[in-house]
Amino acid sequence: MKTFGVGIIGCGDISSSYLEFAPMFKLLDVRAVADLNMDAARERAAEFNVRADTVKDLLAATDIDIIINLTVPAAHFEVTKQILNAGKHAYSEKPFVLTAAEGEALRQLADEKGLRVASAPDTFLGGSHQLARAVLDEGQVGVILSGTCHVLSHGMEANHPNPDFFFQPGGGPVLDLGPYYITNLVQLIGPVKAVTAMASTGFKTRTIGSGPREGENVPVSTPTNIHAVLEFQSGALITLGASWDVWAHRHKNMELYGNEGSLYVPDPNFFAGDVLLAGQEEGEPVEVTPRNHPFSAINSKDSRDIERANYRGAGLADMAAAINEGRQHRCSLELATHVVEVITAILRSAESRCCVEMTTNCTRPEPLNPAQAKALLA
Repeated sequence: MKTFGVGIIGCGDISSSYLEFAPMFKLLDVRAVADLNMDAARERAAEFNVRADTVKDLLAATDIDIIINLTVPAAHFEVTKQILNAGKHAYSEKPFVLTAAEGEALRQLADEKGLRVASAPDTFLGGSHQLARAVLDEGQVGVILSGTCHVLSHGMEANHPNPDFFFQPGGGPVLDLGPYYITNLVQLIGPVKAVTAMASTGFKTRTIGSGPREGENVPVSTPTNIHAVLEFQSGALITLGASWDVWAHRHKNMELYGNEGSLYVPDPNFFAGDVLLAGQEEGEPVEVTPRNHPFSAINSKDSRDIERANYRGAGLADMAAAINEGRQHRCSLELATHVVEVITAILRSAESRCCVEMTTNCTRPEPLNPAQAKALLA
């Protein structure tokens, strides 16, 4: 089985996660990082014992097979296009493009070059979300009729040292966090048919709460409070609330209501959590027995010292394995393009105050069972 030389473009905060967790996967060998700011590249390279390249040199490097695009969302399309034109496979952070047309352009280029494009999020490959998928596929709650999703907080400015892009076009809670929720919904119940939404902007500026720019005000130029209804091809209607204008709430992250029961799914932003099931009889929901999925095992602590199962890079590892095996990878370009269209349609619907029909489609990614997940690990 071929091991893939991996490079990274973009040495911001998220790059450290990829560099830290990539060694867990047996087909990945991160060899170099690059950034327009060479000081940032050299600092990250020294931290993780890889080499620092210019972007031009990384694109030309003969020991690099896959490049991870960790630039800001507005640059994702152009950088991924450069990666493909350099003859490398591409893996992008979400959202991998900002329009469905850009996604289609990358698909055509990738097909022409015989290359793969994959995109985060890959948290839906986590043990809890694959457990939820198994519950649904086994028919334990029947046909999903409706559901709710909530991703609500007061935004990123309190903890992120440079939160500007979160509050500019290409940012906002739907484009930043919506991919986790909508991708998980698509892998659970299939593609979306149409959306309708309304949106607002609760605060004209945000105050940075940490780092060297603490106290500086950041202007807000994108909606930060969005509420949508998604109609799925299956007929299910799911309500999505995505807001950075909320100080506190008691909503669960994701609930799916079937004709024979209800399923409570943990936060799609993370790989693990409790999956709960409620049947037709009265009483509290019960935890679904875990099935020893390796991507549920606690392996790290987050910035708030909370223990997490973090397998960032699982989608990249699955793409590498898929190339070797000649199959479709799970974090596919088609899936990512459909999710981008759903997200941007939500914003268009809110602006036009009209229902928007989807023009893209995709198949549900194949489930990742415990044995298949284990095979990706070193």
